[in-house]
Order: sequence, then structure tokens, then C-alpha cells
Amino acid sequence: MAYTTIDDPSAYFQTTLYTGNGGTQSITNTGNSDMQPDWTWIKRRDSADNHNTFDSVRGATHRLITNLTNAQDTVTNMLTSFNSDGFSVGSHAGVNGSSMTYASWNWKKQAGVFDIQTYTGNGSNRTISHNLGAVPTMMITKVRSTTNQWLVYHQGIGNTNTVKIDDTSASTEQTNLWNSTTPTSSVFSVGTHTGSNLDGGTFVIYLFGDKQGVSKMGSYTGNGNANGKFVYTGFKPAFLLWKLTTAAGYGFQLVDSKRNTFNPVNSLLFPYETHAEYTNASEDLDLLSNGFKIRNSDRGRNGSGDNYIYMAFAENPFVTSTGVPATAR
Repeated sequence: MAYTTIDDPSAYFQTTLYTGNGGTQSITNTGNSDMQPDWTWIKRRDSADNHNTFDSVRGATHRLITNLTNAQDTVTNMLTSFNSDGFSVGSHAGVNGSSMTYASWNWKKQAGVFDIQTYTGNGSNRTISHNLGAVPTMMITKVRSTTNQWLVYHQGIGNTNTVKIDDTSASTEQTNLWNSTTPTSSVFSVGTHTGSNLDGGTFVIYLFGDKQGVSKMGSYTGNGNANGKFVYTGFKPAFLLWKLTTAAGYGFQLVDSKRNTFNPVNSLLFPYETHAEYTNASEDLDLLSNGFKIRNSDRGRNGSGDNYIYMAFAENPFVTSTGVPATAR
């Protein structure tokens, strides 16, 4: 069998932890030194605070908050710039309070993996071009100019359904959200829903693709066992975001391999609420070389017969982007 070198996952995504200083500072990503992020998501870990997000397309000082439906606002002392090796922050306690601890998750626009688009709604069924260069397997859209929810397309629930980042509702049918149309490698579709195509509203949409050894937007069915489900991704996850879709009361949850550097992984953050980092040994999971293993029957991740969707980005690939066993370089 032919062997090839490993794609460096840190060129696409990095988790960076840091401690605030109450003034200004530049945060340097710890992986690939050429990784200038295009979307940065910051959450204070040690106390309740918002999940603050910023991107290079809207501009560094324009904030959206995943736990709120608020319109975009402009905050000049939060994220102040995207840098060639990370980002800079100002004095705002949401991103840089003195002695406070933070997690940041950083994505770079890369063909086949991640893209950002902005558009203005017209209230009619339409297609909009994107530059992902692959079929999006997950999309997150948010109207910037007014209040509305964070709406998610995921291949695991199809083009007539959605879940929300900002609440704990189950998957709901919304045929006019994506116009019941699966995105292609060049366009995505929106219908007449105000959450994706409000006439005159300004929107941002984040598009994600599956790349072997780098990223996976998948789904699985829970087995309800204490020795729970194993889910194959083709790499060791650096970042894992998941949600129960078949019942209400459970929102998105996320873990990463920087806040828990060894198994079991149980330091949780919840994008729909402000809670500080939450650790619970009864909600353990393992991040393994080729996927993740759930270690309990908690319905938020492993209810019997329940459906779950997830987003995973790699720390270390198990296979290369061409699907063959990987060798280190």
C-alpha cells in the first residue's frame, strides 16, 4: 500500500488557551506558525461570560455571540486584529480580564474545509455562491443586522431541517430555510425564512466541509449503554462539537484536547449559555487516534436510539487526506 505524508491539521484549525492580563496582548497560536485565523471564537473558562465570535470577513471588531440572538455589535476593546500567527485582544473582560482564563478556537479559510460568506437577503428563493470548493456538510448562518437565531444546516439532518446554536430545541422542520435544497460545491440555497433570507437583512454564513484526516461533520445513533458508542472520524479530534437532534432539552456541547490533555475528556462548554467550564466525571468521553468513544449513557450524547450530529477537527490524522495510512513528516 502506498504511503504519503500527513496534512498538518493545525494549518486549518487550532485551539489556543491563554490567561488575560487586563490590558492588551497578542495571542500566538501554538501549532502551525502560518495559521492566521479567519474565524475566532473565545470563551472565558473560569466564570460565566458570553461566547464571543469574530471573523476576518465582517472585520475583527464586529462581534456575534452564540448564546444570544442579538444583532452584530462593534466592540473596539475585544478582538482588535487577526495576526499572521494568531490574534490580538484589548482590555474587555470577555476576552482579556486580568488573571482570567480563556479558550479560543480558531479556523482558517481553506479549500475543502472552511469558508465564510456574507450576503444581503431578498426574501425570495435563491442560490448564493461560495468558495469552499467542496460540498458543504455543515453550515451556520446568522443575520447580522437584527435579532434572530443561529441556524444550522447539517448533512446528518438533511436540507428540510435545522437545529440552533443558541438554544436546546430538537431538530425542527423548516423547508423554507434552505429551500429544501442540498448545497453544492459552488452554491448554497436559501428560501423565504427570515433567519436565512430576511429581505434587506445582512447575513454571515460559515461553511464546513469533510476532508479526510482534517475535518468531519458526521452523525451517529446512541446505544444507551454505559460502555457507550465509538464514532469513527479518521483522526484524533482536537475539537468536538455535538448535539442531540431527536429531543429537546439538550443543546450543543463542546470539548477539546487542550483543556483536557488526556482521557477521559470531561471539561464541557455549552455554546447556548454563559456557564463557566463544567467538569463532570459522569459525562466522560475519550478522544482516540481514530475517533471518539462515549463512556456513559447520558442522553445528551448517548441515548438509546437517539440521533446526534457532530463537528470534529483533527489533532492528529489516522489517515491522510487521500485516505491512506499516514506517516509522520
